[in-house]
Amino acid sequence: MNPVTKILNLIDKFVNFDIAEAHCDVPCGIYDPHQMQVDAHTIIRMIQLMQNLDKENPEYMQTYARYVAVKEHHAENLKREVRVLWGDYFKPQHQEQFPELTELVWDIMRTASQARQHVDMEAAKNLLEKVQRLAEIFFETKGKSYAKLPAPYPTGETIVVQTN
Repeated sequence: MNPVTKILNLIDKFVNFDIAEAHCDVPCGIYDPHQMQVDAHTIIRMIQLMQNLDKENPEYMQTYARYVAVKEHHAENLKREVRVLWGDYFKPQHQEQFPELTELVWDIMRTASQARQHVDMEAAKNLLEKVQRLAEIFFETKGKSYAKLPAPYPTGETIVVQTN
């Protein structure tokens, strides 16, 4: 141990400094489950559009490929958003408060991969449901009220938003 650390440890015994804790390299404190919900809605919308394409249209393949690319992009982005919340925001005390948390995050990752790999509306809606549960847990850990409201998107689904 270097001399400065020894001196600070000695001082700390008498002063009892508070321990500084940060959630990441740059402790911004800005987290929000909104983007992962938008990503889940986008996956649902791309599947809706894919299912309604006219196969006789000369641009069918090109349009279908674009919808697939967008769906896959948003599935991967959703997984990234969940990884950031899981790695940077959620703490052991959240796991104690919500024992389902680890399994839920794992299920979201697996379901997002399934939604990415397939044109499966059931998987996409299941993904949205799981992501919304994670959003609810997030708001509860922050002591915030929330509501599940009709989403302003053409998916016909809902979105979880903070209400206070």
